[in-house]
Amino acid sequence: MTDAIRHRGPDDCGSYQDEYASLGHRRLSIVDLALGHQPLSNESHDVFIAFNGEIFNHADLRPDLERNGHRYATRSDTETIVHAYEEYGADCVQKLRGMFAFAIWDRPNRTLFCARDRLGKKPFYYYWDGKLLAFASEIKALFEHPAISPTFNETLLPEYLTFGYCSGEETLFAGIRKLMPGHHLTLRLGDASAAPVIRQYWEIPEPGQVEERSDESWIAECRERLEEAVSTRLMSDVPLGMFLSGGVDSSTIAALIKRMASGPVKTFAVGYRETAYSELGYARQVAESIGTDHHEVTVGADEFFQALPRLIWHEDEPVVWPSSVSLYFVSKLAAQQVKVVLTGEGSDELFAGYDRYRYYLLNSRWLGAYKLLPGYVRNAIGSGIRHSRLLSGDLRRKLGHTFLGRGAEFESLYLDNFYSAFSGPELAPLMKRSGAPPYANFLSYWNRRSDSSTLNRLLYADQKTYMVELLMKQDQMSMACSIESRVPFLDHPLVEFAARVPERLKLHKGIGKYIVKKAAEGLISPDILYRKKMGFPTPIKPWLREERASAMVESLLHRDGFIAEYLNLAPVAELLGRHRSGAVDATDRIWRLLNLQLWGDLFFTGRRERVLDGAAVDSVV
Repeated sequence: MTDAIRHRGPDDCGSYQDEYASLGHRRLSIVDLALGHQPLSNESHDVFIAFNGEIFNHADLRPDLERNGHRYATRSDTETIVHAYEEYGADCVQKLRGMFAFAIWDRPNRTLFCARDRLGKKPFYYYWDGKLLAFASEIKALFEHPAISPTFNETLLPEYLTFGYCSGEETLFAGIRKLMPGHHLTLRLGDASAAPVIRQYWEIPEPGQVEERSDESWIAECRERLEEAVSTRLMSDVPLGMFLSGGVDSSTIAALIKRMASGPVKTFAVGYRETAYSELGYARQVAESIGTDHHEVTVGADEFFQALPRLIWHEDEPVVWPSSVSLYFVSKLAAQQVKVVLTGEGSDELFAGYDRYRYYLLNSRWLGAYKLLPGYVRNAIGSGIRHSRLLSGDLRRKLGHTFLGRGAEFESLYLDNFYSAFSGPELAPLMKRSGAPPYANFLSYWNRRSDSSTLNRLLYADQKTYMVELLMKQDQMSMACSIESRVPFLDHPLVEFAARVPERLKLHKGIGKYIVKKAAEGLISPDILYRKKMGFPTPIKPWLREERASAMVESLLHRDGFIAEYLNLAPVAELLGRHRSGAVDATDRIWRLLNLQLWGDLFFTGRRERVLDGAAVDSVV
């Protein structure tokens, strides 16, 4: 099992075993390089831990623990978790500030205690069949256990085809579940009814009543909290750097690191040969203005498609966003010089940085007046937008994203509009068998905050679903290259602060992340702060239209392919034909299907080695 995730920890390995439990660990040495070997125990060698992540306040917790009689053998953050567990029990997680997934085996009490950090920065997958509890940082490690084999969880296929990922506890592998962010798991051995008990220990706060404070006060506190979050994440005994896209978030963090660091600051950026999709120029501009040691990598279609199958293997599930592949290449570049990088993830979900929030609020506002028109008039307008030959395809697409071209329901106006590859009406003819409702998990979070404002409900639902998947991508792609990524914007005190920030400072006169941009003034230039967001685009659309990609796309229609067992190929063939003719842009749907096909070959059809060797995409490269 540990060999399967050697890339996560190439520096060291260790194991512990007794008659009840086995712990294995692969180490990426970051803090206390000499003495941080794991599994690590307490003084009496009867409580053991396997831990992935970093505890940034471990040195602050240590004095109280030592005063209470705990004796340290190392200066590692790992040992602080062990002593905190001995002192506080399950409440130890409340003390920890950082990113973590860990398992503690308390042998005297025959108790296993596992926990995952508040936001889900570190992964934790587990399997429970009533007798065996197995857990790992990556799903592939679980399949090395002789009692566990991969089985497709077909019920989640609708959610995958819609969102590109599974947002709840279940995964695309039947029986393999995620320990959700902000939760811990306890298994006490004893009687025959023993079973894991899972509890939530932290929740994103509800906004509550808006505090009567000046905008300047809010902005100053935002800057202060961000500075603290960055400074705590510079803890390391090895070189660290920064992923720099040239956008607001990464540029702000890079500028803060530059002010805090005593030596040179290394930044790393990725772009494409297709300059219309590349942000390298912006990243270079920021690097020059703040004075970092800057490095770049350019990715083309050949490298992209050749790497894709192995990256699906690293993620264990289909790759949601093409940008994951680019993230891998910039991680590979950074790994040549550093072991730790900071990233700008999380700001958009905390402070309303995505355009979809603004568009949905505008659509909702205009929809109220539009609904005063008779239904047959609205239907005629919608039909005209979809089928009119007087409108250009681009204009039809844009109008189709407004209240004029969509249903009034939240699912249509927001989820189908901004998230879905295959929307509701397309799923039924595509699926051979029905599955779970695709929007159920997202809607459960949306409905959980029904007393909050629309914007805060949107942010909360994204933080519990979309952002968790982004963090998984960040972790898996960086750890595939044996480097650790840290996310200052998701320092949990900063997240709790963001929940209290008034909406007017998140989305202000059409400007998203307004408070972050104001807090960053003086750090980076206004033309970077207020330029239009690109969102790390990938030229997958033109690449898939190239002649050399045609054979790969056509492979989706192979009768012996993985998707042929679960999907009707006639609608797939029709979709590909309409895409080739230019009648529709089906890039996102083709991407979903390609990833599903490759994923199936990696884990189910016996074609893994051929796919990993690149033969599955020979026609492209």
